[in-house]
Amino acid sequence: MGMLPGFLAKKPYIPEYDLAGIIVDANGTSLKEGDQVYGWIPATVPVKPASGTLAQYASVAADDLVPLPANITPVQASGITVVALTAYQVLFDVGGLQPKQSVFINGGSTAVGSFAIQIAKATGCKVTASASAKNEEYVRSLGADEFVDYTKAPLHKTLAANPPTPKFDVIFEAAGLMDTSLYTHSEVYLAPGGKFISVGPQPKGFDVVGILKIAWKIFLQPRFLGGTKRSWKVHQVHPKRADLEQIAKYVAEGKVKPLVDSVYAFEDALKAYERLLTGRATGKVVIKVDPGVVE
Repeated sequence: MGMLPGFLAKKPYIPEYDLAGIIVDANGTSLKEGDQVYGWIPATVPVKPASGTLAQYASVAADDLVPLPANITPVQASGITVVALTAYQVLFDVGGLQPKQSVFINGGSTAVGSFAIQIAKATGCKVTASASAKNEEYVRSLGADEFVDYTKAPLHKTLAANPPTPKFDVIFEAAGLMDTSLYTHSEVYLAPGGKFISVGPQPKGFDVVGILKIAWKIFLQPRFLGGTKRSWKVHQVHPKRADLEQIAKYVAEGKVKPLVDSVYAFEDALKAYERLLTGRATGKVVIKVDPGVVE
């Protein structure tokens, strides 16, 4: 919201993608009025006027909604879709991760990383995750088998000093770091044929120099100048019904649990954004549009 040029976001601009709610107009789809659902509006849509989810009513494609599982509340469900889909697609659609393989998740306490840990464990994978020491208990509670404190030393140095046996099959960079060291040193701890997958750089502002450095390190730097012989990919989440249904199944089975950091009333939406901007949220920040919804 702070970076998109105003001329691209026609007013009224309604932000946000995730939601949980009740169908009031099924519009001839397989859904029916009164159904409790959760889902999202894909990220490419909300640049259009009045198409986001932070509103009393939202217009959402039926394929982007699934029934609300009986074991969670609408508040818990409201923040699942974008981060869970991102994690699932990175691990399996892009990473090709298989049961009993190993994955390293950088940013295990982030919203995407937290779901990635749970989803990887739900499919029988070994998970090593990084976070700061204060979040170790939280990350381990999600199912991480091994924990790395990134504040003690640079991650690439810690992993190189104690390389896993066997090496990681997938490295998921979920923190959006501008530093490429974890990738450029990855031959020591990422298996041949393994994949390094990132959510992409998340700079504070448009860091042109930082992005150019990443482009050089990842795409242009030849091997004799220090280039890396490992696959690097960046992934942006996209609609895929089968993935949405698989995540809903994991949630219904209790294998993946929703993660809520805090809940704000609709009139306090700006306070919710202030919480996000602290960078200290563990789980999703939820805005409750209907004050009668059960938390």
